[in-house]
This record gives sequence, structure tokens and C-alpha cells, in this order.
Amino acid sequence: MDFVLVSVPFFLAFVILFRLERRRLINGVPLVLGLLLLGMGVTSMLQDIPGMHEVINGTTAGIAVLLVVFLVLPLFLVCNGFLMLRREGRRLGNLLSLLAGLALFAFAPLLISVGKGANPVWLETTITAVGVPIGYLSGLFTVYVLYSLVYGLVPHRTGVDFIVVHGSRLIRAKVPPLLASRLDRARRVYDSENARGGRPILITSGGQGPDEELAEARAMADYLLEAGVPQDRVLLEDRSTTTEQNLRYSKEIMAGLKPDYRSVLVTNNFHAFRTALISRRARVNGQVLGSHTAWYYLPSATIREFVGILRDYAILNGVIIVALVATYLIWLR
Repeated sequence: MDFVLVSVPFFLAFVILFRLERRRLINGVPLVLGLLLLGMGVTSMLQDIPGMHEVINGTTAGIAVLLVVFLVLPLFLVCNGFLMLRREGRRLGNLLSLLAGLALFAFAPLLISVGKGANPVWLETTITAVGVPIGYLSGLFTVYVLYSLVYGLVPHRTGVDFIVVHGSRLIRAKVPPLLASRLDRARRVYDSENARGGRPILITSGGQGPDEELAEARAMADYLLEAGVPQDRVLLEDRSTTTEQNLRYSKEIMAGLKPDYRSVLVTNNFHAFRTALISRRARVNGQVLGSHTAWYYLPSATIREFVGILRDYAILNGVIIVALVATYLIWLR
């Protein structure tokens, strides 16, 4: 019961941080800590039930966690990786779930060998020191995934002036299914706003890649026009080639037409939260919405987005990892 009570301040901190600004990854830290404490509290209460202590205890919980982390999860990631290769082709971004699964399989024997104390001291020190940043990144990844899910569950804001749709690669000058899901989500928001008496403008944002016959924004606009959106409600932003440029150039259009604009930004669900982080840095007044993505695409895409966040905050994460490893090595002395 004590763990349940201790979890309450963490949930309150999460609510306060969320109300102040949704587009921050740090919001997920008290949420994850609160859930962890709540889970420990519930487990403790279950152990008080007659006959349950033998079933639910620290040993069985530890074994269950290890089985999930080092057997079930890597097996799923490896299978997903092969599925990605078969359906999406041999690109580095499609290999991420496979590589992550193989890394987990490889790390498990190292941990077991450390537990047995069968290695030289220098090797065990190296393995455990490597485990420190791995532990940090694993915890941060957990925060990212859980908070991304929470952010994606928030209903979209109403009374918006603009709906910005982020572009992606075209296939033979046509809108592929991944991009079509963004446009369909944007059109549903547009229809919803119209039903409330609003008159939002759709902005298709995406330039022309070196291997594309026309700008992504043009193909996206044509898709919306064919779906019945009036031509005077669609604007093109056809200069951008990155998410940062999508936001910056779209912001210029929106602020030029209405300085006190309100907007929603539409991308795929795996990309939504990182886009939200970037939109906060770009000072865009908007909420990011995610569209549906095929389930098999999500593991690699989620890992890729997490790597992107690490890159965006490389200095901060580098300092934290160095500090953690240094603290651990000093503690060993």
C-alpha cells in the first residue's frame, strides 16, 4: 500500500507538467515512475492474499521480466525485422528491429557470465560499465514509448485555422499508402471542423526530392482535391525537405495569413511525438496528430524515431551517459 501512496505525487507531477506543456519528453518520467511504483504496490497487495505469496514474489517477477526482455521481445523484433525486409526492402531503417533483437540476444549471455563471476575482473567491469548506458537508454526508450502513446490519445483541438499535412516520399509520382493515411486523417479533421462551422485551410507540406517527378505537396494537394476538398481550401508548401523545414515554412504561411493562428499538424503515429518536440522548438502553435500505420512497420519506425530524438539532443544525452558511467566507475573503486 505504501508504494501506491508514494506513486500519487508522481502522477500529480505528470498532470501538472502535461498541463503546462504537452510537447516535452520529460513529462513521461514521473508517469513511468508512478506506474512502476503503482505496479509494485499492487503486487505487494496481491502477495497479502492467502496463497498468492508463493505465486507472486520477487523471484517469479524477476524471471518473468528477464524472459520478456531477453527472449520474447528479441524474438518478436527479429521476426519483425525479417518481415520488414520482405515487405519494405533492404534499407538501414528497415533493419533496426532486426538489429535490436540480435543485440538483445547477444547481451543476455554476457549478463549471465557476469552473474556467474566467470570472467576476469577487467572484463566484468567493462560489461557492467557498458550496461550503464544501455540501462539509461532502455529507461529513456520506455519513457518515450509510453508518453508517445499518451500524447497520441489526446483528442485533437477544435477551432483550428490550419491543418498541416507533412509529406513523405512519393512512389512513381503517386501518394503511397503511408502518406495517404496522413491525408485521410487530415481530411477527417477538416470535415469535423466544417461540421462545427469552421473554415480551416489545409496546407500540404513537402518539397521535391532528387528522385521524384513532382513536389510531394503537389501530389498531396491533388489527392485532397480528388477527395472533394475545395481548391480554395488547399495551400501548398513545396520547399521543405525535412520535418524542421516542414514546420518552419508552414509556420511562415500560417503566421502571414493569421498571426494568432491555431493549427493541427498531421503525420504518421510513429512520427507524431518527435514532430511535436520539433514543433515546440520551432514555436509552432499546433497539436500533432498521428495517422494509422501498418502494425509491422511500427517497431523499426519507433526505434528510428527514438534514434532521431537522441540525435536531436545528442549533447545532453552524451553528458548524462558520461556522468553515469563515471559515477559508476568511481563507485567501483
